[in-house]
Amino acid sequence: MAGKAKLFDSNCNFSSNVNRNTDGFQSRSSDNSLRFKSPSKAQHTETQDQIGRCFNKLRSLRPSDNPTLKTELNLLFDQLISENYINITHDNIPPQVVCEVLVHASRLVPLSQEHLVIKLCQLIHLLLNQLQVIVDEQTLDILVSYCTRALRTCNSWTHPEVMLSLSSLVYGNGYKCQWHLPDLLGEAGILVRYGDPVQPDIELRRSAVHCIANLCLSVSGQPYLEDPYKGVCYGILLRTLQSPRPPNVEDIIFCTILHSALRGMQCFLNGGKWKAVPNQDLGTLLAVFKRYMFHGLPGINVEMPPVLYPAPLPQYETLPAPKPESSQDSTSQKKTTAQNKKRKSRGKGKKAGAEGTRGEEDGESETGAGGVDHPSCSVWSTGMQSPCVTSPSRETPHLHSSWVKGSSDSEFSDPEGGMQTKLRLYQARVRQSALQCFLGVVRCVEKRVLYGYWSSFVPDAPGIGGTPPLTLLTIALKDPSPKVRAGSLQVLSALLEGSRQFLSTAEDTSTPRQAFTPFSATLAGSIRELHRCLLLALLAESSYQTLTQVLKCLAHLVSSVPYNRLRPGLLSPLWKQIRAYVRHRDVNVRVSSLTLFGALVSTQAPLPEIHLLLHQPGSTSSHSTPGITTPQELSQNWRQPVRREEETSASPGGGAEGAAEGQCWLLQLCVALITQPREEPCSDSDAGGSGAAALEPSPVRLEALQVLAHLVKAYFSLVQTSLLELGQLGTRCLTESDPSVQLHGTKLLEELGTCIIQHYRADVYTHSAKRVPVCQVVQFWSEVLGGPLIGALQNEQHPTLQTSACDTLSSILPQAFSKLPDKTQVLCITILLGLTYSDNSLVKAAAVRALGVYILFPCLREDVMFVADTANTILTALDDRSPNVRAKAAWSLGNLTDTLIVNMQSVGLEFQQEFSDMLLLNMLRSATKASGDKDRVKSNAVRALGNLLHFLQPGHLGKPVFVQPLQEAMKALIDTVRGDATMKVRWNACYALGNAFRNPNLPLGTAVWSNDAYSALSHVVTSCKNFKVRIKSAAALSIPVTRDSYGDGCMFAEVWRALAQALEHSEETEDFLEYRYCASLRTQLCHALLHLLSVCGFDDLPAVRSSLNDQSRPILKDFLVRYLSDRGVALVAGADGVEEDETEDHTATEDGLMVLSETLRRLKELQREAVTDSSEDLMTVLDFLEDVVRDAEVDDM
Repeated sequence: MAGKAKLFDSNCNFSSNVNRNTDGFQSRSSDNSLRFKSPSKAQHTETQDQIGRCFNKLRSLRPSDNPTLKTELNLLFDQLISENYINITHDNIPPQVVCEVLVHASRLVPLSQEHLVIKLCQLIHLLLNQLQVIVDEQTLDILVSYCTRALRTCNSWTHPEVMLSLSSLVYGNGYKCQWHLPDLLGEAGILVRYGDPVQPDIELRRSAVHCIANLCLSVSGQPYLEDPYKGVCYGILLRTLQSPRPPNVEDIIFCTILHSALRGMQCFLNGGKWKAVPNQDLGTLLAVFKRYMFHGLPGINVEMPPVLYPAPLPQYETLPAPKPESSQDSTSQKKTTAQNKKRKSRGKGKKAGAEGTRGEEDGESETGAGGVDHPSCSVWSTGMQSPCVTSPSRETPHLHSSWVKGSSDSEFSDPEGGMQTKLRLYQARVRQSALQCFLGVVRCVEKRVLYGYWSSFVPDAPGIGGTPPLTLLTIALKDPSPKVRAGSLQVLSALLEGSRQFLSTAEDTSTPRQAFTPFSATLAGSIRELHRCLLLALLAESSYQTLTQVLKCLAHLVSSVPYNRLRPGLLSPLWKQIRAYVRHRDVNVRVSSLTLFGALVSTQAPLPEIHLLLHQPGSTSSHSTPGITTPQELSQNWRQPVRREEETSASPGGGAEGAAEGQCWLLQLCVALITQPREEPCSDSDAGGSGAAALEPSPVRLEALQVLAHLVKAYFSLVQTSLLELGQLGTRCLTESDPSVQLHGTKLLEELGTCIIQHYRADVYTHSAKRVPVCQVVQFWSEVLGGPLIGALQNEQHPTLQTSACDTLSSILPQAFSKLPDKTQVLCITILLGLTYSDNSLVKAAAVRALGVYILFPCLREDVMFVADTANTILTALDDRSPNVRAKAAWSLGNLTDTLIVNMQSVGLEFQQEFSDMLLLNMLRSATKASGDKDRVKSNAVRALGNLLHFLQPGHLGKPVFVQPLQEAMKALIDTVRGDATMKVRWNACYALGNAFRNPNLPLGTAVWSNDAYSALSHVVTSCKNFKVRIKSAAALSIPVTRDSYGDGCMFAEVWRALAQALEHSEETEDFLEYRYCASLRTQLCHALLHLLSVCGFDDLPAVRSSLNDQSRPILKDFLVRYLSDRGVALVAGADGVEEDETEDHTATEDGLMVLSETLRRLKELQREAVTDSSEDLMTVLDFLEDVVRDAEVDDM
């Protein structure tokens, strides 16, 4: 079609006597129901009046056998078809008027008058396309019925025109054609018969395929075709794409068929998750798309396999010598060797518009008919070859089209040359549609399935000395159409997005093997080839839109590649080349280059290669060569001498990129982009980008702020010398009027504060000289808090900014907060307490979280009044309607209870006595209630319960008001351990029970809940699939210090058997990922067993002996000997990747042999008092322990 049809506003202004319903426009047969609306502009009055007169004349006619009716209809149709509708809008001719006229005309034209039928169908197609009308349901039903009857009644020479009108009618209306689908898509349906690849009439087949594509198109929010008919359409379209071009069929005609079929396929793929079924095989579909991704690409004649199979090894296509199909084709190919690079888009005449069909894009003429914006060889003439870029000699010469080098416009006007230009345009549309279909596959098929076809679309090595593989990068480098090149890069970006886990297996750091190439090395080669080819595309591309796609694709690649497993050197050439693009004329290119810088500094940080690159001085400034920033522009301005980088770096006017010595140049560049005015003229895309015309556009400044945040987070040691300057930058951003700039400014301040806190942790630096001095941190926060940050906290008009400001306030270093003035501290606390009553849930959640951070500050946690105020605020937030607020409140409550434990150990009874018993009781009840909430809330609620149960003193336990809350709290923890919550929640519940066991005041062993607690932990330690939960449950079982705490003999025996069974089967796991925790689990189980032996009594020995049978004894002995020989080394070192908080439940430096020796001495004393019946159990246990000690001592020698 000549243009895309669009949906119209249902509320547009029509005449007052128009009646409409929710289903669409209602057609009226009455003469007085609707009249043509008079135009409002004088310049179009004549044309509109003429159309109006024709419409009114047509509606005044009545069906008759009079020959004059045929004549009048013939004249009216000719007049309406010949009119120019370009400047006609819906205000001039409402869509319901068009619908009424077409319905009335269909009643006037009998099917026996085939010439009039043809003209009516042409009028339907013309009006619906030129006026962009989607007909209502009633009109659709009448006209589709008319067309189907015409296809069954009229002669075959009328069918192409009838099919064309039918395709315009069903465009976007497939879901409304339920009553007609059996006639159209049934077993003997019209579209099934005419759209079949064996249909000899190519025009009829083209119209049918196009009609099927329009039928598959669904408007957003509307249902799709029903499944039976959907499968029929899919089969026809797939067979169409798999069929070769019939003989004696023009290439342009065949391209239109392919384009329609690919559009229909795209509708299927965009309709939801694509599922591979027997008649919808993914490999077949990908093979078809890959075939047409290269359709018409000069120098390539693809013989693609019918099916692509998932395999780690590449599938190589054959490139046979091009076979001359006809003398006309060979002649036209010779004539195309001198086409002009840049061609002007020519308007389409009405004949061309009639050839186009509904749903095609208009105005798609490629600049230069392909390749004019892609001077792939011009870069090399200037001697600007990158170290990592392969010279053009390594590329395959025949992939470069000879017609890229154009000729004069006089040759372009030649009819034969014009046809070749049109053919190239249609072929480019086919390639672009195939890429869009492939993009739809990437978006709707699971990535783990697509990665099996990786080698079919991504090369693993440069094509040196042989036939290069045909991949997406071939299109990105060789296709003459910038839109097609951009399409291939979009597909590649979609493949790379989220591919970090797949690419993480790549590795080439080791010496290559000669016998075979492992998949990791193949994948590493593919990554290197991606870098090489994308860098080539970056250097050669001159289309701004495509260049933006290249940079975005590189950003996705950099974010996913495991550079720490690859040989260094991949990033340096890329880093060098993209520096100039930060000063590019186009704002989108500048933004994308900054996005790529952000990906470089944030990927797997800190990388040594990036660390060195950040230390290097700045590159050539754009100011030294006015108006020239990129290799493409330098090659076009070859008369201007290129200054060497060393000279430019030494020049005094080096610009912002030339950072001062000792400072990070990227930091200086981003600061300059944010604060300094742009000296070069802006491109058209800069318009409206910034409120301040002198500064960079807002997208560039925002992206520069994000790069700064990434840089601070990943390489804080390089930027910490500029801490105060960065603080001033963030403060300046808060003073601007743009809320986005303010938000990014607060994010930068938050990142600075977070990095300072991380670098003050004991495990980050061993030398305090590497840290930022506390006095400087205090100065930083004094300036920030004395600036506009407080105003941002109180800005209720921008709740997102308030939320970010709360997060910034929570990132203050505790040591610096204590040195701030008292009024500043009080101000921060007061504002946060006030914001917890905000109506916005995000602000409230951020304020509650910030209070949860402040409660851990040493200077605040001993202040009983502050702790009480914070506790009351948190308890109120725990009852909030928002799950996010409740989750943050539960986290803060966990931190507050951590503070209670710290104060209990450091301050002592004084703090406990001052803390309100009623507040403690409310905290216990609220935490118990929150433990039944969602998992986000529950995980921290059970942590708080464990701390509160640990904090309870005899004075609390003696009060009746605490009895029931205590039992409910223990029951909540036990139920959580036994429940089906997430592993994190169950881990926290086991930790909380162990924390409660540390309280010697609890009636552990005698309370009614003791047996349930031990049973729950014993069940988890033997059956939980997650080994980290098992470790925490074993740690909890080893915490009670006395035998009485384990209850009666039955309870002790149950705990012992569970630990022994868990140790015996500790290497059995269904999930391979859990295997890395096996060593830590065995260590913790051995520690728990030895602890039980150290407290066991005489009555417990039968249970111990029962686990030392002939099958279990050697296994337990081996594990205990290994544990005693290691002396807890596995726990200390975390050799298997166990986290620190899983090893904190016992002293790692404890000598296991000493504990066991003390146990042996105690048991031998019991032996003297043993009676005859129990001496056998004791002897068995003693013999076992002596063997363990003996073998452990031998291993230590």
